[in-house]
Amino acid sequence: MADMDNKDQAELDPADLEDVEDVEEEETGEDVNSKARQLTVQMMQNPQILAALQERLDGLVGSPSGYMESLPKVVKRRVNALKNLQVKCAHIEAKFYEEVHELERKYAALYQPLFDKRSDIVKAAYEPTEEECEWKADEEEELTEEMKEKAKVEEEKKDEEKEDPKGIPEFWLTVFKNVDLLSDMLQEHDEPILKHLQDIKVKFSDPGQPMSFSLEFFFEPNEFFTNTLLTKTYKMRSEPDESDPFSFDGPEIMGCTGCTIDWTKGKNITLKTIKKKQKHKGRGTVRTVTKTVPNDSFFNFFTPPDVPESGDLDEDSEAVLAADFEIGHFIRERIVPRAVLYFTGEAIEDDDDDYDEEGEEADDEEGEEEGEEENDPDYDPKKDANPPAECKQQ
Repeated sequence: MADMDNKDQAELDPADLEDVEDVEEEETGEDVNSKARQLTVQMMQNPQILAALQERLDGLVGSPSGYMESLPKVVKRRVNALKNLQVKCAHIEAKFYEEVHELERKYAALYQPLFDKRSDIVKAAYEPTEEECEWKADEEEELTEEMKEKAKVEEEKKDEEKEDPKGIPEFWLTVFKNVDLLSDMLQEHDEPILKHLQDIKVKFSDPGQPMSFSLEFFFEPNEFFTNTLLTKTYKMRSEPDESDPFSFDGPEIMGCTGCTIDWTKGKNITLKTIKKKQKHKGRGTVRTVTKTVPNDSFFNFFTPPDVPESGDLDEDSEAVLAADFEIGHFIRERIVPRAVLYFTGEAIEDDDDDYDEEGEEADDEEGEEEGEEENDPDYDPKKDANPPAECKQQ
């Protein structure tokens, strides 16, 4: 049998052997391309590689082309004049934002009576009238009178079966849990305390004072701490940095201060007690040591890291403060003005709309690409038979 195989192989035409070699090389090339594609996919799923690539791309954005260096001296002088004008523009822009802050203070006083009434309804200090409670939801527009009456009877029946709640229970806790930025801060042991949160207010600095704003958290009496008010103040600056005036892009938060929480004994959830066993090196005896260490909690929000006068911070403190500033700004700009919409989830749907649209656009582009491939006379679906590499967590 082996002799016959050798004989057949010897009788093959040399040209045929060349064709076989070409096919083998072509198939090997496809395998290499497939492996390269899979390797590329895996690399693009590695967050460290993506971060390094993004850093490299960021370094290329706005990099000088060398054109400025090639300009005549007299032209460079004129460019310097334009830069001086730009600095003056930055100072005017700073004044603009100062006046915006004044407008915010003015309109905050107009909003406040409405927010106070909201607070009274939430904590059951005021019962809204029938007229104030009327609200025509979109889905009710097409309901017949008979259906509306039936729904009303069912709601009244449910209300009779349940104990009459006061105000709107767990209003602010629900708001926090509905917002990813805030829910990420919440721990299970925070929730019983936040059920006692009755209101959040924004207070702006007085006229003539350095620009700042405070967040005021009002609590009903509870078993966890004696405070009825917890505050967080953010200091802001609205003037260009002399060393880098072109970086000015509106007011920036320069620092923040919290407050002291007067915890009831044994109720401080920002600390936890752990026990460790230690073995004596000489005698070999074992003892148990109790240590108090920091514990994750939303209420750490009221004890931010101190910012030294030099402004130098370690990476961890810098990251904590950056997140803190984002949260404080979000509570001021979105949560307090639109609390009921975050309670119902309507504001969250609005926030997600942009992401949904981007996803739809991406799907459309993929569909177009698939259509183009199918219409291509040279398109061979077998070449795409290899499934994409699995998405792996790095």
